[in-house]
Amino acid sequence: MNKGKYYITTAIAYTSGKPHIGNCYEVILADSIARFKRKEGYDVFFQTGTDEHGQKIELKAQEAGVTPKEFVDGVAGTIKGLWDLMDASYDKFIRTTDTDHERQVQKIFKRLYEQGDIYKGSYEGLYCTPCESFWTESQLVDGKCPDCGREVKPAKEEAYFFRMSKYADRLIEHINTHPEFIQPVSRKNEMMNNFLLPGLQDLCVSRTSFRWGIPVDFDDKHVVYVWLDALSNYITGIGYDCGGDSSEQYHKYWPADLHLIGKDIIRFHTLYWPIFLMALGEPLPKQIFGHPWLLQGEGKMSKSKGNVMYADDLAEVFGVDGVRYFVLHEMPFENDGVISWELMTERLNSDLANTLGNLVNRTVSMSNKYFGGVVADKGVIEDVDADLKAFVCAALPKAKAKMDELRVADAITEIFALFKRCNKYIDETQPWLLAKDEAKKDRLATVLYHLAESIVIGASLLEPFMPSTAQKIAAQFHTSLRGFDELDTFGLYPSGTKVTDKPEILFARLDVKEVIERAEAMAAEKEAAQEGAKEPETQEPVIDIEAKPEIDYSDFEKLQFQVGEIIACEEVKKSKKLLCSKVRIGSEVKQIVSGIKQHYSAEEMVGKKVMVLVNLKPATLAGVVSEGMLLCAEDADGNLALVVPEREMPAGAEIC
Repeated sequence: MNKGKYYITTAIAYTSGKPHIGNCYEVILADSIARFKRKEGYDVFFQTGTDEHGQKIELKAQEAGVTPKEFVDGVAGTIKGLWDLMDASYDKFIRTTDTDHERQVQKIFKRLYEQGDIYKGSYEGLYCTPCESFWTESQLVDGKCPDCGREVKPAKEEAYFFRMSKYADRLIEHINTHPEFIQPVSRKNEMMNNFLLPGLQDLCVSRTSFRWGIPVDFDDKHVVYVWLDALSNYITGIGYDCGGDSSEQYHKYWPADLHLIGKDIIRFHTLYWPIFLMALGEPLPKQIFGHPWLLQGEGKMSKSKGNVMYADDLAEVFGVDGVRYFVLHEMPFENDGVISWELMTERLNSDLANTLGNLVNRTVSMSNKYFGGVVADKGVIEDVDADLKAFVCAALPKAKAKMDELRVADAITEIFALFKRCNKYIDETQPWLLAKDEAKKDRLATVLYHLAESIVIGASLLEPFMPSTAQKIAAQFHTSLRGFDELDTFGLYPSGTKVTDKPEILFARLDVKEVIERAEAMAAEKEAAQEGAKEPETQEPVIDIEAKPEIDYSDFEKLQFQVGEIIACEEVKKSKKLLCSKVRIGSEVKQIVSGIKQHYSAEEMVGKKVMVLVNLKPATLAGVVSEGMLLCAEDADGNLALVVPEREMPAGAEIC
C-alpha cells in the first residue's frame, strides 16, 4: 500500500542551550505525524536538526571559554539526545555546520548575487542579539524586540541584502491561489496584512560584526546571515545542489509536504523562504504549519523567567509516552496550550492510568481468571456487540480526518473515545456477573474476545502517538500491532490466543503532592550540581583605602543613583582620557563625561547598563558639559571597571 512520498520537517533547534519541553513539543508533534503517515502507507522522510551559527553562539562560546564549534558540538549532542529520548523517528538529523550544507549555502549565496537578487549595501537599525534580527523604531513593541521582548541596541554595518520586493507580488498570488499553503488561517492573515500587503523591505543576508558563520566565499569580510543559512537546510539535507546536480533523493522528496514550525518564526518560513526558493527556481513547500506555544502557567517558557520545564525531567516522573501524550493531547490546534506538574499528574491519572491502563489490566486479568488466559471467540452475539464493533471500526476514519487537518489533539481524542467505549462495554456486559452462570460461559468468552480485539485495534491506532505503550499493550495480548489497512475489519485477533500471565501496569496513579516534591528535589539537585561544577573560588587580593568621615542617612539621601543605558559614546577630541556618553535614564537622556578612555573604547561602551549618580551638579570638562557621573571601581594599579547591575534592570531603575 504505497501512497507516495511524504517529506516533513521541523524547524532546526538553535544551539544556544538545552531545549525546554516547549521546544521538544515540535519534534514530538512532527514524529506523530510522520509515524501516522507511515502507517497510512506513505514513503516518509522526516528531517530535523540544529541551527549552529550566529553572534549569540559566538558570545556563548566566549563565555564558556571554548571555540564556537566545540560549543555547538556539545549542545547539538544534547538536543539529539533529547530527540532520541522522546522516541523521535527522524530519518535525517542535519547540522548547519555539516560540510555539505555549508558548501551549498555558499553556492546559493553566490548564485543569488550573480543573478542580481543580492546586492551590497549597509544597514543601520536596532539589533536584537538573541533573535539575530534588525528592526526599525516603528517595528518595536514598547521599545523592545517584537519577537522576544528583549532589549535592542543600535547597530550599523556593511551588509548584503536580498531584493524581497522583486518576488512579493508572485508570493501574494501563490498564497491567494493555495489556501492550504499557510496554516492555521490566522497565521496566513497575519502575514498578508502585516507584512506582504504593506510592502516587504529588503532583507539583510550577511553580517560583518561577528565571524561565526558560513563565509561569503567571494567577500571574506562577510558571513552568511542566519536565515539564508538555516532555512536552506530543508533542501541541502536531502541533496540539493545549486549547480544543477541535485541528488535522486532531492528529486524524490522535494517539495516538502509539511514544514512544521513555531508561530514565532512563521514570517521567516512563509515570506523569506518561499522567496528564496522562487529566486532559485525551485518549487515551494506544499504547506507550512505554525503551531502554537506550550506555556508554563500563562507565559512563554524562558530561562530568564525561571519557568522552564525539561523533557528529560518530565519523562523521569511520567515516562516518555506520558510526556508525549500530554503535549500532543493538550495542545490546541491554534491557541497556546498550558503545562504544569499538576496538570500532567491529573491527565496521567484520568486518561492513562484510569481510561487506558485500567482497561488493559482488567481485560487481561479477567481472561486469566476465567479462562486461564485463553481468549476465544465463541460467537455468542448480543445487540450491544454490534454497537461496539461499529464504534471501534469507525475510529480510524475519524482519526484520519483529524490528522489530515493536522488536528493531532482531536485525533488522539477519537482514539481514547474507543477506549472509553470499551470501558462502557464492560459496564454493559458485566463480565463478573456472567462468570457466575456456567450457562453464560461462552457469552463471557465472547465479551472478553471483543474487548481484546477492540484494545488491539485501539493500540494500533495509538502507536504513532505513544509507540512504546502501544507495543506494551500488544505484547500483553501476545500479538502484533496492525497496519491501518487492517483496522476496518473486526475479528482479526486469532481466537485461542493466550494473554500474558502477569499483566503489566502501564501507568500507575500518581499523588500530585509527591510529584511536586519530586520536581522540587530534582530542581534543587541540578542547582547543587551546577554550583559544584563551578571552579573553586580563590582568595582574591583586597584593597584598603583611607576612611572618610561618617555621614548621616540624610546626607546619603541627597544622592540619586539610577541605572542608565549607554545609547551612544564618542571620544572627547581635546582629551586623551575622556569619553562622552549619551545615557538613557528612564525617559531622559543625559550627557556624561568620564575619564575612562584608557580602559574602554567608545564602541564597547554602547549598550552597557551602568550605575549613574544622576543629581550631580553639571560641570564642563575639556569644553564638554557633563550632567552626572558613571560609577567605577579602581584597583591598586589604577585599572577601572564600570559598576553594572548584577541582573538585567531597566534604564531608570533606582539604586537604593
